[in-house]
Amino acid sequence: MTIAIPGFDYQRVAVDDDVTVNVAVGGTGSPIVLLHGFPQTHLMWRHVAGDLATDHTVICPDLRGYGASDKPEAREADTYSKRTMAADIVTLAGKLGHERFALAGHDRGALVAIRAGLDHPATITHLAVLDVLPTLDMWDILHGSSAAVAFHLYLMAQPPGLPEQMISASPDAFFGYFLDLWAKNPRAIPADLRAEYLRASREAVPSIVADYRASAGIDIEHDRADRATGNRLPMPVTVVQQDWGAALGYDAAALWHTWAADLDHRTTSVGHFMAEEAPDEIVKALRSLLAR
Repeated sequence: MTIAIPGFDYQRVAVDDDVTVNVAVGGTGSPIVLLHGFPQTHLMWRHVAGDLATDHTVICPDLRGYGASDKPEAREADTYSKRTMAADIVTLAGKLGHERFALAGHDRGALVAIRAGLDHPATITHLAVLDVLPTLDMWDILHGSSAAVAFHLYLMAQPPGLPEQMISASPDAFFGYFLDLWAKNPRAIPADLRAEYLRASREAVPSIVADYRASAGIDIEHDRADRATGNRLPMPVTVVQQDWGAALGYDAAALWHTWAADLDHRTTSVGHFMAEEAPDEIVKALRSLLAR
């Protein structure tokens, strides 16, 4: 690995029969796991992780299919379901000696974190979600011309073959587009990190597409089942989002209250990559969550 979080130790941990994940661990104290988003790796947490490590054990894995973690072929519908990816994280933390832990996720990692909270409520003590909606709600809200902002969701939802071929034809242009579009402060992702994100994404096109494809299929089924049974997030939850509600015409806080009773919902003026653009704001939100 050419870039690392300073002061963190790296190891590989087997979380499934054919999946070993890359993970950075630092600090001491009560554990918190930080899950990255698209098109990034665990390195997006470098500023936040360093701060939290002063009094917490901080665990920063690359999700299955991303970064330096294994990328199994999506032979089954649930290979990249958020349920499977959440189970990876619970197994990882357990092997590192933590049966209960706080969990924060951004973007794709936030979807994994939500599923972990729903599936493993006795394991997740606190939950932070950065700049996503639960999968079922996301698809319900996107409609008409406003859905154009999420064209990549529709592209990668298509059957295997064409999406992978199209993205692989010009991966740096595809992944770089989102790094540029979603960052209000491009300097927050310096050139060496941008190059690392692009390199890692180039090597993971099939698994990244499989992750997104699952969110248009099996992940919706899991969310619908939870809604039908009234399954909710019982732990303290903090949500930090851009003001999507104003842009897409819905009440974001009200939506989140249907999933979590103990909710702190915040909007931010920074861009999508908020852990890199405004790490102090995110650290403050996480420390407030952990104190609840």
